[in-house]
Amino acid sequence: MTPAELNPVKAQVAAHWNQRAATFDDESDHIIHTAGERVAWDRMLDIVLAGRQRQDALDAGCGTGFLALELAQRGHRVTGIDFAPAMVERARRKAKRGLEVRFEEGDAEELPFDAGSFDLVVSRHLLWTLPHPEEAIDEWIRVLRPDGRLMIVDGQFNKGGTRPPRMYEYAAIAERLPFIGGRPRGEIEALLGAHGLVDVTGDSFEDLVAAQEQRARDEGREVRPHDRYAVWGDVPR
Repeated sequence: MTPAELNPVKAQVAAHWNQRAATFDDESDHIIHTAGERVAWDRMLDIVLAGRQRQDALDAGCGTGFLALELAQRGHRVTGIDFAPAMVERARRKAKRGLEVRFEEGDAEELPFDAGSFDLVVSRHLLWTLPHPEEAIDEWIRVLRPDGRLMIVDGQFNKGGTRPPRMYEYAAIAERLPFIGGRPRGEIEALLGAHGLVDVTGDSFEDLVAAQEQRARDEGREVRPHDRYAVWGDVPR
């Protein structure tokens, strides 16, 4: 049995994302929709990947494959894992022939990989879904090689007391998810340092937030204030 099947909290999280897989890419911030969003993502990935050629990369909690495919299109060898089978299936269907990318079912808190398997581990909007986020960070660091880099893209999504976003559809387990609602950038930077990474830094991703808010206005949708950021740090050499 998979960890999601053995753990009732993980089973409920997996069921939630299985249900949302069919429309996941239609939602506002899960893929790139506009030229402004493309510019913001290209800028961020250029910063994080500067000088790092042909990385063996892991996308932990890959969903429908957005970040894994972005890395593969830049020439990296990528593995994406997610414990929601419907998400993995959609990611596989999106993968273009010729890209070095594969998608597997797996638990981001209990990776099925040997220590030192990757040069780069990335996650996006994942920490808030995990019952043991700090254990997950330790796992991501475990599978990195010396000088490997961990990049976390996340945010604080209930800023200013706004109406809770869709993550609260499984509020019954909210108390078992320590980071639900997101955490400030500084807290995640401190966490990476506390777990042994060096040269920890980050970016507020304000250009992506601005582009997404502009699209919401253009589409006549409510603009909800939120923070988004990328934080990264390296395993000591």
